[in-house]
Amino acid sequence: MNKEEFSKIRRHLGKTQNQMAQLLGTSLKAVQSFEQGWRRIPVHIERQLLFLLAMQRSHTKGNTPCWVIQECPVGIRRNCPAWEFQSGQLCWFINGTVCQGEVQESWHMKMKICRECKVFRSTLPLI
Repeated sequence: MNKEEFSKIRRHLGKTQNQMAQLLGTSLKAVQSFEQGWRRIPVHIERQLLFLLAMQRSHTKGNTPCWVIQECPVGIRRNCPAWEFQSGQLCWFINGTVCQGEVQESWHMKMKICRECKVFRSTLPLI
């Protein structure tokens, strides 16, 4: 996540920098540093910010599970945590999901795939 995405999401959520710091469990200075590009946005902050955005959107839009959208075969579904926890609209948030036929090794590798995925893009169109 880059500084522009971070700022855009914060504004979309209608939060001040101070309110965002409280939501993310970090300092105001950290939020200011993220938005200025002085500090890299940690994975745990990115995940929580995307989760908050998805939760806000989920109240206004119906969600089709990822396994339906991606037409995943039953054999793959059964090995996927998104299926196990019935969280197909949050598949991008859950580590260990079986995307493109395999589990991704890291959050960064996973997000590279997710940012191109129609499930992610329909849930989080601001990104």
